[in-house]
Amino acid sequence: MPEIGKKTLTELGLPYGDPAGVLVSDKRFPDGGQYRIEIPSTEGPRALQTVIEEAARRRVPVHRVSQGSGVMLMTDDEIVEMMSIGREHRMEVNLFVGPRATFDVGAQVFSAAGKTLGLSLRGADQLRFALEDVARGCRLGMRSILVSDIGSLQVVAKMRETGELPPNLIIKTSVMMAPCNPASAKLIEDLGADTINIPSDLTIPQIAAIRTALTKPIDFYIEAPDNIGGFIRYYEIPDIIRVAAPVYLKFGLRNSPDIYPCGTHIENTALALSRERVRRAQIAMEMIRRAAADAVMSPLGAPDLGIPE
Repeated sequence: MPEIGKKTLTELGLPYGDPAGVLVSDKRFPDGGQYRIEIPSTEGPRALQTVIEEAARRRVPVHRVSQGSGVMLMTDDEIVEMMSIGREHRMEVNLFVGPRATFDVGAQVFSAAGKTLGLSLRGADQLRFALEDVARGCRLGMRSILVSDIGSLQVVAKMRETGELPPNLIIKTSVMMAPCNPASAKLIEDLGADTINIPSDLTIPQIAAIRTALTKPIDFYIEAPDNIGGFIRYYEIPDIIRVAAPVYLKFGLRNSPDIYPCGTHIENTALALSRERVRRAQIAMEMIRRAAADAVMSPLGAPDLGIPE
């Protein structure tokens, strides 16, 4: 069978197929680490403080927390407090852009076929609102933003390049953008993403193929929330580190409610979920000690993290 497209893929720096075996990545974070720990869905300052206290109690290192409800659903005081806590603990605090298709007035995103819209932005106004979210967060000290729309990724990266946004702003892409192959993942990197969340249902060879095309860190749900599949992959952590490094290991929760948009009306639930995510990270760290003791973790407070200013 002729190797159609091989020349073009090779010229683009893309693999011609998924590797048959475990392809070990020789790429690393700038500090030499292979992996870092991220606790997602940390919805506000109380949740962040809960993560920090639980992590200390369980002796779990946390490099980054991320939030999902969006900058627009936090008060200025809450953002400032969250940034202050992150700065004190030398931890990246990543906030999501607020506007998204699922918060808008359109119905297609809730239809069977329309779910492919993910958390994209509808129209020029929503794009403008998203940029206002990013600028507001940055004014209050945020240095890590989570985007879920390919156009907003390009615009935010351009604003960073021109100085309209801080030059050290980390741009993280959402799992809802779901680059499933090396070409789509590379496109997201080329548009300015600093850390890329790939789908959590990819096989080890598929992850390895995407890694060959990327230089930036991969984000990966070891345990995925139900609404993106509910996969539980703790025994695969050693292989995921080997093929995906540098990689952020993320811990969603199966069999838990979708809390976006969050607020004080469900705060107790959000705090309980935060504690359990740290517990899941402890399970992961124990797995690494048993089965991948030679894996190198980045030090906490690494200089390339989006630590608040």
